[in-house]
Amino acid sequence: MSLQVHKELEEKMQKTIKVLKEDLHSIRAGRANPALLDRIVVDYYGSPTPLKQIATISAPEPRLLVIQPYDKSAIQPIEKVITQSDLGINPSNDGKTIRLAIPQLTEERRKDLLKVVKKTGEEAKVAIRNERRDANDKLKKMQKSGELTEDDLKKAEDDVQKATNKYVEIIDELVVKKEKEIMEV
Repeated sequence: MSLQVHKELEEKMQKTIKVLKEDLHSIRAGRANPALLDRIVVDYYGSPTPLKQIATISAPEPRLLVIQPYDKSAIQPIEKVITQSDLGINPSNDGKTIRLAIPQLTEERRKDLLKVVKKTGEEAKVAIRNERRDANDKLKKMQKSGELTEDDLKKAEDDVQKATNKYVEIIDELVVKKEKEIMEV
């Protein structure tokens, strides 16, 4: 039975890591990355549609993103949404494509981004710890109901702690990697 709890815990922790990776990808570092636009949603014929479903996004140069809509009538709504987003990039279009020139990050902006990365990493660690608490609560309930012996409970709690340590380490590695990427000039 404790194996079921451990399996659920692993799945939840893996989801937390996946969400962290997505969040870190959306934080702009010094170079152009199509993942920057993953969260952009365009009002396309009255329905909110992710940008990557209505356009091709490429990074032909380190500081340039090119968006080619499948439907040329979508250029204006795409441009409007990007202008209103928190990316801080002004799009330019030539009637067929939209170009996003990624500006060089200032030292102040890099420090702000580092704070965001650390905060995002800390939020992921909190989520992992909450998952650990939930798993331990389930295990204690199982012990109270007689499904687990006290020794089995201790062993299961140790396994939960090992999993927690493993995933916290992964989070630290991801955060350090993103910090290096941001500080790279």
